Amino acid sequence: MDSATSERSATGAAAGAARTELTATADNGLKIVVVGGFGVGKTTLVRSVSEIRPLNTEETMTQAGQGIDETGGLEGLGGKTSTTVAFDFGRITLDAHNILYLFGAPGQERFWFLWDRLFSGTLGAVVLVDTRRLEDSWYAIDRLEHHGTPFIVARNDFGNAAHTPEQLREALDLDPGVPLVDCDARSRESSKNVLITLVEHLQSLYAAQRNALQENAQ
Repeated sequence: MDSATSERSATGAAAGAARTELTATADNGLKIVVVGGFGVGKTTLVRSVSEIRPLNTEETMTQAGQGIDETGGLEGLGGKTSTTVAFDFGRITLDAHNILYLFGAPGQERFWFLWDRLFSGTLGAVVLVDTRRLEDSWYAIDRLEHHGTPFIVARNDFGNAAHTPEQLREALDLDPGVPLVDCDARSRESSKNVLITLVEHLQSLYAAQRNALQENAQ
């Protein structure tokens, strides 16, 4: 067996073991999607909180993407050299029976057709925004509202001039009930706080729905 064949076999075995582990432990799989415009930090957020090495579908950006993938405004991060072309996937164990699965959606317009499938079965979503390119987040918010998917908005810290929460809400036309938080997608603790905020938002929404049903039943 040559080295290339051996490496492929080892890779296949590792992938199989990972699939077996996920199947064995995920008694109750909970799904959350991270969406937003191109280059807002979705892959970074998933990577920072996932307890396993995230599965991602990043590809190196080439000259063929010039004029299609707009990279203006990203220079402050040292430039963006790769991009997600399908989705990112991470996992967090909540307890012995509950697993949280994170899916990071691609930001470029040509991959938006994947979003509707990613939203299927989703408990809620995080809309990650870059205040330098707020217009890139409008489509994500529109699609989530169309699907009736609960979401929160997280403003990723790129070191740019701050906008007040009121200004950001107005620019994104956010419903007053949608939580808005600041975060640094590179920080595990900061990204965990974003997910906690989403879970607390979902709990409050479901509690309100349950109370409404009980009142109607009386």
